[in-house]
Amino acid sequence: MKSKLAIIALIVGIVALVGVGVATVAPNVMAGNGNAHGKTQVVEFDVAEDMNRFIFDQDVTFDDGLPADGSSFITRGYLYEAGTLTDSDGVNPDGSPEYPEKVIGEWICQGYMINDAGHATDGVWVFSTQFFQFSEEPGAETIVTQGYELADVGVAIQRAITGGTGEYDNARGEGSQTLLGLNATEGVNLRVKLEVNQQ
Repeated sequence: MKSKLAIIALIVGIVALVGVGVATVAPNVMAGNGNAHGKTQVVEFDVAEDMNRFIFDQDVTFDDGLPADGSSFITRGYLYEAGTLTDSDGVNPDGSPEYPEKVIGEWICQGYMINDAGHATDGVWVFSTQFFQFSEEPGAETIVTQGYELADVGVAIQRAITGGTGEYDNARGEGSQTLLGLNATEGVNLRVKLEVNQQ
């Protein structure tokens, strides 16, 4: 009887330790089901773009100076836990984070403005590669996605997960991105949900 209780106690202890390990992974990570590709994790976070760091091709613009179809760009911003930007900007007008103590990483996005580009109010307006960094050490803990972006507020679009480093090395799968609106710098705020398959 004592040996059975000891075994049960050991199993409960192992389950508790595994649960703690999952709960402490940043950003918001939920364990998923296994599949033919291996382990799956759902990773969720918010992005606040600092439009002060948006640089685009000044030779490909509309008459009003906004980027036109084919204008290349690079921009940067901050990562927060999912739900942080529901009623806030996430970035101050001077480009500093609104909640520096809540920043969980860095965002870099590069690509091309397409279709109606800087004049878009709906539909696809960007094709981009996005780099999400979750560690203080550059390149140590990252996920990369690629695909279209929508100008529609509140509408999700799917993007491909093309790789990662650290815990997300060999990451593949797909995720969704939803435009939440514009912040104090006129940059975009995004909600990102990634289903990361690791081979």
